[in-house]
Amino acid sequence: MKFVYIIAFLFILNLHTRLYAQDYPDGGLWNTFNAEYALNSRFVVQFTQELRFRENLSRLNLFYTNLGIEYKLSKNIKTAFVYRWIDKYLDDNTFSFRHRLMLDMTYKYKVKNLNLSYRHRLQVEGRDIFTSENGKRKEWYSRSKVTVKYDRGKRYIPYAAIELRYQIQDHRNFESDKTWHRVRWIAGTDYKINNKNIFSFYYLIQNEFNVITPQTLYILGLEYNLSL
Repeated sequence: MKFVYIIAFLFILNLHTRLYAQDYPDGGLWNTFNAEYALNSRFVVQFTQELRFRENLSRLNLFYTNLGIEYKLSKNIKTAFVYRWIDKYLDDNTFSFRHRLMLDMTYKYKVKNLNLSYRHRLQVEGRDIFTSENGKRKEWYSRSKVTVKYDRGKRYIPYAAIELRYQIQDHRNFESDKTWHRVRWIAGTDYKINNKNIFSFYYLIQNEFNVITPQTLYILGLEYNLSL
């Protein structure tokens, strides 16, 4: 029942945000493949490939590749350093090539059947570094994410999450500098095939605020996780 209350709380908060925002809605689909390989008890190599669609699933949005290393500091705390290569499909049918570095710090805590986690991410991104003057400028963001999973030892593990993004510096969206400007609401479930294979399905709503043209995204997500 606690998980139901969490979902209801997130839904009410999202509804409150929508009531006070004039935005442009869109639907999308995110398809993700994650693979990880444990080098030892502390170091894990990570790989991610994701493909996204926009405009109600009718148009390619982007695809990206992650390569990273995770380090377990203690039983409850881990950190990760990740590089992301992004191919962003533009309206003129060309691609924008982007590079992102991410530093994550995650804290996990378990209370009976509830698995709680908090992740802070510091990210910096450069766009079209060798083909645009804007490539000399970098975008900096801070992201905070809280996740709650309800795990009773069954194959299905439902979860809910909320993520806020703070804009540290962005030369393109200066009106949002040094303020919160985006929130994501997520609800989904993991399906544990076995200890090495997990399939996930989720629904995500993304709201923007403190921007000139805010947009709301409604995203269906499919994710496959493989442990090697």
